[in-house]
Amino acid sequence: MSERRRRAVSLALAAWHRGLATIGLTQSERRIAADAQSFWSDRSDVDWKDNSHWADAPVFGEKVPWQEIGRRHLDMFRRGARMAGFDRPWDRVVEWGCGGGANAVHFAPHATEFVGVDISTESLLECEKQVKAVCDTPFRGVAVDVPAPEAALREIPGPCDVFLCLYVFEVLPTPEYGERILRLAHRMLAPGGLALIQIKYDEGRWLTRPRRRSYRTGPSQMTTYAIPEFWKLAARVGFRPEAIELVPENELDERYAYFFLTRP
Repeated sequence: MSERRRRAVSLALAAWHRGLATIGLTQSERRIAADAQSFWSDRSDVDWKDNSHWADAPVFGEKVPWQEIGRRHLDMFRRGARMAGFDRPWDRVVEWGCGGGANAVHFAPHATEFVGVDISTESLLECEKQVKAVCDTPFRGVAVDVPAPEAALREIPGPCDVFLCLYVFEVLPTPEYGERILRLAHRMLAPGGLALIQIKYDEGRWLTRPRRRSYRTGPSQMTTYAIPEFWKLAARVGFRPEAIELVPENELDERYAYFFLTRP
């Protein structure tokens, strides 16, 4: 199937499932979480490496260099750090949803320790391999199951100075599940630390609302937030929102909002 036809099918499925959700035919978070666990554990899917951001994924040969993804995020983080007045050493960096290491290879060289959290043990091994290829920073991989993300806290040795979560919130089961991850991020981040968390934003149209059903047919369309909604949610959790950087569209997708959050 051609890329154009696949995209058309994906958009049609998105419209269909969001239409069903609009009339109340949603699935429970428990069901969606189980489907997410199955999806990210299934390496037989043709798009698995693309979705997991591995260096040899076809998408990075066709649309954007793999190294460019993390480089952009590091530059963005530095801009946010200047705005937030964050200038402390990075003793520990935690990336929730590290995938194949596209961000880790740029952030780990500046850290004393890098912790990658992911559903896939294969991605954790790949991320570690990529980090070791560029620096001597110790890497700790933490495997987590979708239904129980809080279990990751037992595997992380202490608070972090930097928390990253990029291209992840959109594939979480529901917005309510996203609040759980946001609360975990707040617990992990040391006072004075800086988090960079990216969401896909809701433009107020029914086609950009959360899916709430059929995870496997559109993982990157599952969870969205209105920009003011996520700002208020972060503040309610205990963060101090410092700034937002918007990317309406890039080579991979559209409607990205990057939040810079500090812990007072």
